[in-house]
Amino acid sequence: MAIPDYQSIMLPLLKFAGDKNEHSLREAIDHLADKFDLSDDERKEMLPSGTQILFNNRVAWALTYIRKAGLVESPKRGIFKITDRGQQVLSQNLEKIDSKFLIRFPEFVEFKSIKKKPAEKAVIPTKGIDDTNPEETLETAYQELHDELASELLQTIKKCAPDFFERLVVDVLIKMGYGGSRKEAGQAIGKVSDGGIDGIIKEDKLGLDIIYIQAKRWEGVVGRPEIQKFAGALQGQRARKGIFITTSNFTKEALSYVENIDSKIILIDGQRLSELMIAHNVGTNTTAIYEVKKIDSDYFIEE
Repeated sequence: MAIPDYQSIMLPLLKFAGDKNEHSLREAIDHLADKFDLSDDERKEMLPSGTQILFNNRVAWALTYIRKAGLVESPKRGIFKITDRGQQVLSQNLEKIDSKFLIRFPEFVEFKSIKKKPAEKAVIPTKGIDDTNPEETLETAYQELHDELASELLQTIKKCAPDFFERLVVDVLIKMGYGGSRKEAGQAIGKVSDGGIDGIIKEDKLGLDIIYIQAKRWEGVVGRPEIQKFAGALQGQRARKGIFITTSNFTKEALSYVENIDSKIILIDGQRLSELMIAHNVGTNTTAIYEVKKIDSDYFIEE
C-alpha cells in the first residue's frame, strides 16, 4: 500500500498507545510500519531532501499533533503515553482522527493559531487542511522549485553556442574539484580533436591523472555506438578514465555498455548536468535561505 499521510497515522498511533504503557517513537514507527504493511522500499523512502525517512517523519508529526491536542503526553524525553483525554477519544470508536477533529481541543487551537497581527484575534485554520505536515510541505515546495530550476537550466543550456557549452562543462568540473586552475582547464577543452575526444582535464590539482572528455550539445539520444567510439579513443590514448557529457539522454544500451568495459567512463546526461550546476552554483545563485530549527533536547538534560 502507499505510505499513509500523517493524519491517517494519528488514530492508529493513539490506538498503539492505548495499552497505557510508555513507548518510544522508534517502537511506534516499527509497529505502524507493520500495521500498514509497508514494503522494505516504502520503509526506506526518503524525504525530497534526503535528510529523513518519509514514514518516520510522518509518524513523528502525527505524534506531535496528538500530543499538542493533549491525547498523549511525554513523561520523559523520547517517551510518550496516552492521557485520560486520549482514552476518552478512543472510547468513541472513531473511524479517523485528523486536524479538523483535533481543533475541538483548546491546546491544539493554540498550537495551530495563525496571528496576522499581535492585536488581532487568532484565526483557526478549519479549511484547506491537506494531508501533508508543515515540514513535508516545505520540502515538497523546495523540491518543486529545484526541479523547475533544473528544467529551466537544461533548456537554457541547449540554446547556448557549442563553445559556451564547452566552457560551461569546464566550470562545472572545476567546481567539483577537477582540473587544477581555470586557465589550465580552459586550455584543455576544445584543443584536442583526436578520435572522439574533445578535451582533457586533470583529475586533481596536482595532475596525478588525466580524464578525457567528450562534450556533446545534442538533441538526439546518445546511443552505444557513440560511447564505443569514445571508449576506443580512450584506448588509443592508453587512458583509463573518461567523462561523456551531453544535453540529451543515453540509451539503455549505452548505459549497459559502460558497466562492462575496463575503462571507467562516467555518463552525464542533461538532467544530471543541470543538477550538478545547481549543487555547485554554476549559472545559478541563491535568492533566499530559510533555516529550519528544532529543539536541542540534550541542552535541557539536567546534570
